[in-house]
Amino acid sequence: MWWFAYLVLSWLLCHFPSRTSSLEPLCNHDEASALLGIKSSLVVGSIPYRTSSCEFPYPKTESWKNGTDCCLWDGVSCDTNSGRVIGLDLSCSSLQGPFHPNNTLFELTHLQKLNLAFNDFSFSPMPSGFGHLVALTHLNLSFVGFSGVIPSEISHLSKLVSLDLSLLQDMRMEPVTLEKLIINATDLRVLTLYRLGMFLIKPSSLSLLFNFSSSLVSLELQGSGLQGKLENKILCLPNLQHLDLSDNPDLEGELPEFNWSTPLRYLAIRHTKFSGEIPLSLSNLHHLIYIDLSSNDFTGSIPQCIGNISQLNYLKLHSNNLGDAIPSSLFNLQHLIHLDLSYNNFDTEIPNLFHKLSKLEHLDFARNNLEGQLPSSLFGLTQIIYLRLSDNKLAGEIPDQTGGLSNLDFLDLSNNSLNGIIPHWCFSLSSLVSLRLSDNQLTGPIGEFSACSSLRFCDLSYNKLQGDIPESMFLLQNIYDLRLSSNNLTGLLDFDKFSNLQLLTSIDLSHNNFLSLSFNDGDESTFSIQTFQSPLKSIDYLDLSWNQISGRIPKWFNEIGKKSLDQLDLSHNLFTSVDYLSLSQGNISYIDLSFNMLEGDIPAPPQGVEFFSVSNNKLTGGISSDICNATSLQLLNLSHNNLTGKLPQCLGTLPYLSVLDVRMNNLCGTIPRTYLLIESLQTMNLNGNNLEGPLDWPGAKVMCKGLAVLDLGQNNINGGFPSWLHYLPELEVLVLRANKFNGDINCLKAKDAFIKLKIFDVSNNNFGGALPTTCIKNFKAMKESENDYLEYLEVYRNSFTYKDSVVVTVKNNVMHMERILTTFTTIDLSNNGFEGVIPSIIGELKSLKGLNLSHNIITGFIPQTLGGLEYLEWLDLSSNMLMGEIPDALTNLHFLSVFNLSQNLLVGMIPTGKQFNTFQNDSYQGNQGLCGLPLSKPCRKYKKQPRELATFQYQQEEQFGFGWKSVAIGYGCGGVFGMVLGYLAFFIRRPEWSIRLIECILNQRLRNKSYKSNPNRKSRSKVR
Repeated sequence: MWWFAYLVLSWLLCHFPSRTSSLEPLCNHDEASALLGIKSSLVVGSIPYRTSSCEFPYPKTESWKNGTDCCLWDGVSCDTNSGRVIGLDLSCSSLQGPFHPNNTLFELTHLQKLNLAFNDFSFSPMPSGFGHLVALTHLNLSFVGFSGVIPSEISHLSKLVSLDLSLLQDMRMEPVTLEKLIINATDLRVLTLYRLGMFLIKPSSLSLLFNFSSSLVSLELQGSGLQGKLENKILCLPNLQHLDLSDNPDLEGELPEFNWSTPLRYLAIRHTKFSGEIPLSLSNLHHLIYIDLSSNDFTGSIPQCIGNISQLNYLKLHSNNLGDAIPSSLFNLQHLIHLDLSYNNFDTEIPNLFHKLSKLEHLDFARNNLEGQLPSSLFGLTQIIYLRLSDNKLAGEIPDQTGGLSNLDFLDLSNNSLNGIIPHWCFSLSSLVSLRLSDNQLTGPIGEFSACSSLRFCDLSYNKLQGDIPESMFLLQNIYDLRLSSNNLTGLLDFDKFSNLQLLTSIDLSHNNFLSLSFNDGDESTFSIQTFQSPLKSIDYLDLSWNQISGRIPKWFNEIGKKSLDQLDLSHNLFTSVDYLSLSQGNISYIDLSFNMLEGDIPAPPQGVEFFSVSNNKLTGGISSDICNATSLQLLNLSHNNLTGKLPQCLGTLPYLSVLDVRMNNLCGTIPRTYLLIESLQTMNLNGNNLEGPLDWPGAKVMCKGLAVLDLGQNNINGGFPSWLHYLPELEVLVLRANKFNGDINCLKAKDAFIKLKIFDVSNNNFGGALPTTCIKNFKAMKESENDYLEYLEVYRNSFTYKDSVVVTVKNNVMHMERILTTFTTIDLSNNGFEGVIPSIIGELKSLKGLNLSHNIITGFIPQTLGGLEYLEWLDLSSNMLMGEIPDALTNLHFLSVFNLSQNLLVGMIPTGKQFNTFQNDSYQGNQGLCGLPLSKPCRKYKKQPRELATFQYQQEEQFGFGWKSVAIGYGCGGVFGMVLGYLAFFIRRPEWSIRLIECILNQRLRNKSYKSNPNRKSRSKVR
């Protein structure tokens, strides 16, 4: 019976195994010991790596048990005949600890494949023993945490087919090691050195690949620090299919001429310095499926023949200098999935041929100069997920019907000239997560949102949208960022409805002048209600600026820091580019209530706040010391209110304060000395208050070494020039204008004082003595030539940017500069009592824009060196005692538009030509000795006096006592009395009593004269 015979045979096979199976060799004992030695030398980490390469990591050595067959252990492979270990794969095993040179791994001399990738060997040096495993054909040591230099012994592995040393950021390869490896490993097919330090490797070393590695199939060198110019023949290796040279920003090269036989499938040269044009022969690479040439300097146009690469899936050419038209042939690439031409110079219409690209998922044409209308075929793409056409010149309406877009996740058409009504489908696509239509000319109402919408980010700002905010917007349960600012929205908005949006973190409704707000009690545009806190449970950015919010700040304000609120902005767009914000911050860090109509006292900010601004409101009362409980404060802006009282001493204890701005209030008292102890301080603006007292504190301790802007103007501060200002090495702006400072100014005790200073304004004080030449010599920043690019003085922090501003006199007009250009340089010493001559060193301040020395007692000649101030725009030397002629060199000042030499003792002919032909009589009036145009006084037989002779006579007159003071007496006192005093000064050899009498009369006369010319100037007394 056949079935009986089958049962007997089966029983025999089960109870008597075949001889063949019993002859299969077990694992060699020595090799099993070596494997166990590997296990004992390392530990298994508690948290395994989880990456795209280690999706399911597990500790493979856990199955390694003594006394069992090692050929059956996880990760171990043996030869079926000899039982020798020929393969070891311990990748993603969470092995940790230093890898010692005597590791028993190197006893496995028959190893052919070794993979230790994605473990952590604690930055230990890579042992040279890897080079002794000469049987290796595959070696993978990527992301293992080695450090130092790749041992030269690695080049001994002549049988290598695949070598992966990627993600070894703390290692470098020597040129000789790479060269020997290329020469010896002639069978190498895959070489992966991604993010290995190769900054010492010259392109000539890589050129050896063309001679010795014709078998190479894959070469990955991205992010390895390569530099220099690469010979383009390396791109033509005969068997190369995968080439990635990306992220080597100092690597130069050009694309070669490709031939038909090149099997290249993947070409990535992203973010390098490759340049030139894209060759027509690129279309010869008919096997290509991936091209990434983005972030380079390719020029010219895209060749039409690229449309012949029929299998292409990815084409990335963004961030180059490509231009002209978008080739219509690109739309023949029926397998195209990803097309990115953004950040180029394409300047024609977009071809209406998208119906051919049925597989397209990602399209980005942003930041070009594309014109015309949106192509209708674009909106029939059924697979499109990402669509960005922002920052172009597109016009017309958005199509109101679509035959596709069912999978659209991201839509950005912002910053164009689109008009018309936003079509309904923009609000009803269930897959849409991000909708960006800002900066267009869109009109009409906001449509109704779909109840099943996935929308998380919605930006419709800077359009001309009208009507009410739709009720359906308050059903967007996934929305976290909503921007509707700068439109024409109207109606009464119940702000409490936002409390339904549990994930909402950022909202901007600013600049909608006809939008009224109610806060649950029906009172429009007020802030003074207790229920306003309910919508703020998750908000971290709120901008309701320019909505004229009034009333008192509510009592619950001090409690909001205990909720999850991170940022509150009720200002006028000081924070405008937030896309992604944390959803679960513990304490509020950003509060901006500026530019409203808030009244009452200043509330103490919550403890964790970093940015606190209530500027430009109607707040009153004093600054409470409770404000110092916010120990994390980085910016405190209380400017432009009606605050009174004194400055709190405790502000000097805030360790992180960078900006202190309390200008334009009614604060009084003295400036606390503790403010000099704030090490992080960069800007202190106390302008426009009633602060008083001296600042020349002897032995003051200065720790605010980073202070760049100090504005104490328009107060009542007296005393001498503060010597501690000399010890602020970063100071760029110093404004002491319109105070009661006195005495002289010098920098004799500080050699490097004011080396970065660009604005020096001490005008309208009682300073005297010689002009501060010793300080001017140190103005190194003013000696540098003007930059071609524009930058502003700003304070940067992680959570905010503060723009410095200052009040200065520009071209005889007092101006409030909202932003200070770093190229703006000015010196204003006007309306003081400075004496002596103008120092010629001022002519070295090449970047100076304005110089005002008016209303002083300056004597001598106008220096010729002032003609070297090539960027000077205004020069005011009026109301002094300057003598001699106007230097012809001043005609070289091509930018000079305001020029005032009036009320001096100048003589001679007024220079002509260039800018001087534009100045009127008032630039020269009060100089009896001047003649020529534009004055009506002609120059008759005037003989120009050599400047050297005039200088000699001036010095002689000064020596014998009949110089400027005697002339000034006659000028100031007049008539017989002046002649008598002049006689006394000359013949009686200037006894002290006569000089004091003369100076007293002269100073009083000049003071009266100055006051008449400037009646708004504060009265003051000069100390002599």
